Amino acid sequence: MKILVIGATGYAGSRVCAALSREGHAVLGLTRDTASRAARALELAEVTPVAGDFAKPDTWRGHLDGADAVVHLLMDMADPYGGDQRLFAELTTAQERYGRRGHLVYTTGISSYGRTGSSLMDENTPGNPDSPLSFRFRLEQELAASGLPHTIVRPGFLYGGAATTSMTGQWFAAAEAGKPVFYGDTGKRWSWVHVEDLADAYVRILDNPAAVNGETFVIADEQRLRALDVQTAAVRAAGHAGEIALAPVEDGGMMQTAADQDELVTSAKVRRVLGWRPSHASITDAIDLHYYRAWKAAQPNG
Repeated sequence: MKILVIGATGYAGSRVCAALSREGHAVLGLTRDTASRAARALELAEVTPVAGDFAKPDTWRGHLDGADAVVHLLMDMADPYGGDQRLFAELTTAQERYGRRGHLVYTTGISSYGRTGSSLMDENTPGNPDSPLSFRFRLEQELAASGLPHTIVRPGFLYGGAATTSMTGQWFAAAEAGKPVFYGDTGKRWSWVHVEDLADAYVRILDNPAAVNGETFVIADEQRLRALDVQTAAVRAAGHAGEIALAPVEDGGMMQTAADQDELVTSAKVRRVLGWRPSHASITDAIDLHYYRAWKAAQPNG
């Protein structure tokens, strides 16, 4: 298959690109700068970097020609709602222009649920409309109504590898700076997934996308860990032996506010339908030997 990945140079996107390439797909990785270090890393993974700015559809519209699938792994923070609406419109127009129905794998996340009151959420749990990220559920609904062939992926909190946009990367950096802070409810628990295990889910979806058209999958491991306990393990791995300061969640910004509650999910559906299993049991397993060292190696002076 010919697959266009939007967000290809990002934390999850780079791993998804590489995983799809290993499966023999012809992968195009959308990037604003095809000469960047991140774009060159895509080439090492046998992915073809193609120029385009997601916020400017005219710069990437042509890459949809001949694409059997599009994987969307980017949230445009400047216009997160409108940007994805434009993506849906471009894909609809591309179907009419090229006479083929490419499959969209659309990524949101479990923080979109907000505070639901459910002890364990799944694909059928309604989201809280008051969540700062509730617009992502509205986008999912608009996608379903569009008639575009699609599959929706809701990952848990990511870890592993470069941890560029992972909470763990923020925690490692704050620990090294001697200023670790935990925001909000100290009792909240989150579901996590290793970035390579997430990439495997995309491979399985695109192995036979027609079989999962219209489906939604929650992707996470089975751990039920307190976020503060994970942060404590992370800062200790980074060599910080002192206290972690506690602060109001509002001080941490929108993403911290959106995640200030239990976010525990079950991935029973993706296990049953696609045979997916996480190969990484838990983020707290050897966090110092593996995950901190991987993050450290990815730093400019690592």
